[in-house]
Amino acid sequence: MIARLLLPQPLRDAIAADARAAFPCECCGLIEGRREGDAARALAAHPVRNLAPEPDRFELDPAGHFRLMRSLRGTGREIIGCYHSHPNGRAELSSRDRAYAGEDNFVWLIAGIDAEGPISWSCYVSHGVDWRMVEIAISEEHASCT
Repeated sequence: MIARLLLPQPLRDAIAADARAAFPCECCGLIEGRREGDAARALAAHPVRNLAPEPDRFELDPAGHFRLMRSLRGTGREIIGCYHSHPNGRAELSSRDRAYAGEDNFVWLIAGIDAEGPISWSCYVSHGVDWRMVEIAISEEHASCT
């Protein structure tokens, strides 16, 4: 089971920019990477259009999800998780987040943002109906943002 997300600083910065641009609505996207033992290594962040009509929800556009899945075929990379923002400033799983998780060992990175303060971060992995908070290890390695 994933215990740690290895997140390059440029990806964290790109996700933060996506969250600020979407505020007061939620942003969302997919995280491309590799699983390495008990770690998930993020290699790219892919913003995806949020189809949710409510500002405090996210629904990934399936077309963006399928497009990324097709582009990763044969690359040795995969979609290891998703990210989204919480415009209430709290980087914690909501009841909706818990209800909509569908894949075991899939990373959920949350950026808590409000109008004024810094962004707070948390990361979770689901296993059935159970969730575990995982460490976010920030690295300076190269990554891409699309």
